[in-house]
Amino acid sequence: MTGLRVALVHGRADPAHDGVADYTVHLADALDRQGVDVVDVPVDPGPRGLVRAARYLRSSRADVAHVQFAPSAFGFSGAPGLLGDLGGVPLVTTLHEYGWWSCVPRVPDALWGFLERRGWADRETGRLVPRSSAVLTTNGDHAAALRARCGVEARRAPLLPNVEVDPAAPDRATTRRALGVPPDAELVVFFGFVHPVKGLRYLVDAVARLAAEHPRLHLLVLGGFTSLALPEDEAAAFREELTAHIAGAGAGDRVTITGHRPAGEVSAALQAADLAAFPFTAGATLKSGALLAALDHGLPTLVTRRGDAPADPDLVDGETVVVAPEVRDVDVLVTALRRLLDDGDLRGRVAAGGHALVRGHDWDALAALHVATYREVLDPPCASS
Repeated sequence: MTGLRVALVHGRADPAHDGVADYTVHLADALDRQGVDVVDVPVDPGPRGLVRAARYLRSSRADVAHVQFAPSAFGFSGAPGLLGDLGGVPLVTTLHEYGWWSCVPRVPDALWGFLERRGWADRETGRLVPRSSAVLTTNGDHAAALRARCGVEARRAPLLPNVEVDPAAPDRATTRRALGVPPDAELVVFFGFVHPVKGLRYLVDAVARLAAEHPRLHLLVLGGFTSLALPEDEAAAFREELTAHIAGAGAGDRVTITGHRPAGEVSAALQAADLAAFPFTAGATLKSGALLAALDHGLPTLVTRRGDAPADPDLVDGETVVVAPEVRDVDVLVTALRRLLDDGDLRGRVAAGGHALVRGHDWDALAALHVATYREVLDPPCASS
């Protein structure tokens, strides 16, 4: 037993419809296996939710409060940014999203910069980052943004694949038959919650354009449309829009949309694919559990990168992934897909390199890293003289 009591602070999202919520559930289970007494502290959006959560934290007898931060998790409310001031408990924060939002957008960037440099407030988390004894990030992009803005060095808490490899999955032929995918298809899979910012329309157009060169090319869209970021009515509308776009591109017989599937069926589908593509319009990073799942399943994988964005140190073109160095650009996607489809050596190299990124990572190791962080927060090492 560790003797630690940790308050895990999070939004109220359904884990089936939100990646951060799903991560939090897995982390709580893994911490419990490490002997940590986990106190569940859900936070409702707005000031009332903040006050209730702060009161609960003060009465929880927790040694540490660990906030799982993403703007959507707290209903895009800036109120949780005061938890560190009101909760009365040493604070650790994991940044699941960072680098694109402001909790008070009316405040000019110059003023935010002034506050951040002095460690008084942060435009995205309010007072969470300045009040935190340790900040964790899931990827290098977020760590770099945090360092540049606030001068804070984050610890790395690597995200894990959101679907494990199922060793008992049916063979490829059986899975493809169940999905209605031709047995001899060159199968490209997109996996994850389907949302307009995931770049699927551009991927559909790229697949359609490559049809003459690769007549067996087929795209599998593997994932549900309803999520925290896309409520049910908006999800239904986007599915109709995407279906119409597929038809307009002349790719109706080249695209299969599965909708949400259980984890075992997802693993089987990933094992039945030939390569994966994540054409995100903001660029891809290792904060995507779906991307990590594709890598864990040994798929040669294509990602996008914004032309003005720094390169993710782990997503190296030709080594761990193939990078399309621009977003919302069908021509760039076509070129990147063609590289993978036409070069077996490249596919093998990036599949092996991508798989090595996630090999050996598991929830128990991640929980042990968290326990070490909590211990250091409670008993920091003496500064050298």
